[in-house]
Amino acid sequence: MRLTAITAATLTASAAFASEDIADKYPQSELYNKPVEVIPHVFSAIGATAPPTYENSGHNNNLSFIVTGDGVVVINGGASARLAKALHEEIKAVTDQPVKLVINENGQGHAMLGNSYWAEQGVDILAHEDAIAEVEKNGDFILQGMQGYNKDKAKGTEVVVPNLSFSDKHVVEMGDVTIEVLHLGPAHDPGDAQVWIPQWSIVIAGDIAFHERMPPIFPETDTDAWIETFDGPFTDLGATYVIPGHGHPTNMAQVTRYTSDYIKDLRAKIGAHIDAGGDLSDAYYVDQSNWAHLDTFEELATKNAGRVFEEMEWE
Repeated sequence: MRLTAITAATLTASAAFASEDIADKYPQSELYNKPVEVIPHVFSAIGATAPPTYENSGHNNNLSFIVTGDGVVVINGGASARLAKALHEEIKAVTDQPVKLVINENGQGHAMLGNSYWAEQGVDILAHEDAIAEVEKNGDFILQGMQGYNKDKAKGTEVVVPNLSFSDKHVVEMGDVTIEVLHLGPAHDPGDAQVWIPQWSIVIAGDIAFHERMPPIFPETDTDAWIETFDGPFTDLGATYVIPGHGHPTNMAQVTRYTSDYIKDLRAKIGAHIDAGGDLSDAYYVDQSNWAHLDTFEELATKNAGRVFEEMEWE
């Protein structure tokens, strides 16, 4: 399949092409970036690599969509109803086909708070059962957090639980495309979903894969299991093209380097620290200088180290 010019550029982009210091790259829209066609029929609006802010409208993840020939499949509801509507306007500019399905890649706010807009359009919303449990448990708290930074832009957003669920695999046959919605195993967040299109060798990976910003490690993240899922079934897909949860479209070599290799390096550093009798207070400052060029390094590096220490201390 011939790549478009924009794809050729994005697949070879280094971290230098992304900067968390750019407040908004598409000011005429609520979206941080105008969607680009990554490969034919697959588009993505690339979000900021910074934390969510009023300036980026919470669009700090990738909002993707697939034009199938008989309808559109959207990946991620967006961080607000207004953001979801802005994405819908861009979809309408590309195709007259209706949006028939929205997939939440996990239960985080930027994946699911825009569900309220899509539900009003009568669109089915699909998520993994663990992501749905997260929305049901913490949705109101997540909404309050978004309202805090997004202020007036949060108007009209409500928590809407996906009406369709899956456990391991959900196959969508639509138009000329077979789409496999997968949960390959534990990774970054409960219910992480990967959207795999075998005929086009592209995976919309979600938060199992990072490369331009540092992967955040949450208190509940099992980093050993994340490595196992990444190096096993995720790598075994053999994807040529990867749209990660954050950052520009890329390839498996890049996301392997900045996800699996990063977590392995941090675990090795923390393991050596523990073996030397080190405690938590010093674990925060293990050497992560090899990764200092990644966006959100300042916000996440010490937190990641502390959380891996707390995890490995009992392994």
